[in-house]
Amino acid sequence: MSESTYFMPPEWAFHKATWLSWPYRLESWPGKFEPIPAVFVEIVSWLSCSEEVHINVLDEAMEREVSELLRNSRHEQIRMDRIFLHQIPTNDAWCRDHGPNYVFRQSGEEREKVILDWEFNAWGGKYSPCDDDNAVPERIASLQQLPLVFPGMVLEGGSIDVNGKGLLLTTAACLLNANRNPAMNRQQIEEELGRYLGIEKVLWLGDGIAGDDTDGHVDDMARFVNETTVVIAVEEDPSDINYEPLQENYKLLQSYTDLDGNPLRVVKLPMPFPVYFDGERLPASYANFYIANTVVLVPVYRCSRDRIAIKILQECFPGKEVVGIDCFDLVWGLGAIHCITHEEPL
Repeated sequence: MSESTYFMPPEWAFHKATWLSWPYRLESWPGKFEPIPAVFVEIVSWLSCSEEVHINVLDEAMEREVSELLRNSRHEQIRMDRIFLHQIPTNDAWCRDHGPNYVFRQSGEEREKVILDWEFNAWGGKYSPCDDDNAVPERIASLQQLPLVFPGMVLEGGSIDVNGKGLLLTTAACLLNANRNPAMNRQQIEEELGRYLGIEKVLWLGDGIAGDDTDGHVDDMARFVNETTVVIAVEEDPSDINYEPLQENYKLLQSYTDLDGNPLRVVKLPMPFPVYFDGERLPASYANFYIANTVVLVPVYRCSRDRIAIKILQECFPGKEVVGIDCFDLVWGLGAIHCITHEEPL
C-alpha cells in the first residue's frame, strides 16, 4: 500500500465555506465587548455573498440570538441561505487558531478531504480553560463525517501561511517558543510541517509585532497573496517599537527564494498608526486580512493609511473586491479578521 501524502491548499484556493466561532467572552474585550457582535455581523454578511459561512455557537440560546442578529442585519449583501449555525462550544472566538485545518490526503488514486487536529494550548498556556477550543476540530470532523488526523504537535493556524507550491511562512518567535513544542527542534518541526501540509521549504521570520499575545503570529506580518508574492507589513518610523523587527523580517524575505531558486516578489504594506486602548498598544496590522472566493476583507483602523493598504491589496487581488472592515474595536481583543476566520477548501 502506498504511503499517504498530504497537501494544504493556499487561502486563495476555492472555498466551500468559511468557519467562525461567535464571540461571547467579555474578558476578551474588557470594557469594549458591546460593539463586537456587530463587527462579526458585518464580516459574516460579506462572507455570505462569497461562500457558505459556518458559525460555532455555545448552545440553543446563542443560536437563536445570533440568528436574530443576522436576520436583522442591514447589510444588503447578506445571504441567510448560506449561513449555518452549529452548537459546537468554544472558549473564545479565535477560530483561525482552534478551528479545523483542512487538507487533502492522497492515497494511491484516492484523494479525500481530512481535518488535521493539531494540539491547541491557548498560545503557550496563556489562557484557561481551552479544552473546548482544543476539541473544535474533532467535533467538526464528527459533524461533517470527515477523517481526523492527529499530528501530535501544538500548532495554531495564525502561525503559518502557505503558497500551495511547497512554501510555508512562519516565525521562529512562535514555532520555536519553548511554550509550544519544547521537545522538538527546528528540523523536527519542519519535518512535521512537511509531512502533514505538503511543505518542502519553511521560510522563517523573526519577531512579531508589539501587542501580539501569540508570540509572533505570521498572519500579523507577512502573507502570501499568490504563489510567488508575499506582502509584508513594514514600519517606516525608526522611533516605533515595530521598526526594527519588521525591517529585519523584510530583509529576510528579500533573501528567500522559491523551490526553483527564484527570489520571491516582496510587496510592502504600511503599518497603521499605533492603536491603543487603556494605554495598551494593540496588534493592529493590515496583514490580518482574509481571502474569500470573491472578496478580500481587510482590517482598517480609522487612519489615513487605511486607503493606502486597501489600494495595495486591491492590486494584489485584481479579480476580487477588496473591502475594508473597521476593526478599531475588534483589535482590542488582540486579533482581527484573519484571526476569527478559517477557510474550508472545496
